[in-house]
Amino acid sequence: MITAIVLIHAATDTIPEAARTIADIDGVSEVYSCAGDVDMIAIVRVSGHEQLADLIPGRIAKVDGVLDTDTHIAFRSYSSADTESAFEIGIDEG
Repeated sequence: MITAIVLIHAATDTIPEAARTIADIDGVSEVYSCAGDVDMIAIVRVSGHEQLADLIPGRIAKVDGVLDTDTHIAFRSYSSADTESAFEIGIDEG
């Protein structure tokens, strides 16, 4: 599984609609509107690089209101939530 973080610049008045449209695209797991240097951040999870090539410039970048994207591919996850859930495998809640 390939995880990519897509930083998205958008026209301010289109952010809510653009975020919903992007969130509905297959392969996009989450979309956040945010303050700072970018308007939205999308988390993309796909099985191959070819899908990234189709998904980001072919779908996300073409959503109305999207002005620019900057993609970062993740190599490894260091999330504490991922680590904690791995230790819960096989433990029944009682």
